[in-house]
Amino acid sequence: MAERIVMRTGEALVEDEAVWSAAEPEVVIGELDGPVGEAIARLMGDQTKGHSKVFAILDCDVQVRPVTVMVSKVTVTNNKYTNILMGTVQAGIANGVLDAVRAGDIPKEKANDLGIIVSVWLDPSVTKEEVDYEILFRTHREAMAKAIGKAMRNEPSIDWLLENQDKITHTFHKMALDGEI
Repeated sequence: MAERIVMRTGEALVEDEAVWSAAEPEVVIGELDGPVGEAIARLMGDQTKGHSKVFAILDCDVQVRPVTVMVSKVTVTNNKYTNILMGTVQAGIANGVLDAVRAGDIPKEKANDLGIIVSVWLDPSVTKEEVDYEILFRTHREAMAKAIGKAMRNEPSIDWLLENQDKITHTFHKMALDGEI
């Protein structure tokens, strides 16, 4: 029997050359009969305009396991943004979940017992730029699998964080210091 997974957290960043390609999911993973399951039930029952919560699906009528709820990090007001988020990005996330199961990061025998909440960010430039949807799909798929893997392995470790704390500067903080934003 696999160990009980009360709650794990993880994040990842994967991007291609284009700004719109960035995928930066933040995940919470845990047992459905624990705090994560309760949070999933609350999220699905507490829909808010501009912040719809949806299951990750491979396609209409094909929900992924472990059950995965997508929550947008920003208020969604644009139809094109909505269609990309609930199409290409949703499919990428669903495939990333299955990739994590296939890789063994999520034990296959726990697929019906675990739930995942993923906060999703999609660069707003997707509504203004010419987008390569295969690249967008790939970056979200890869980032989701990576975030799950990091969560399940408890990465980065506290030892790594303590050792590297003074070597790392947040990208946007550095840009602000350099006068770029």
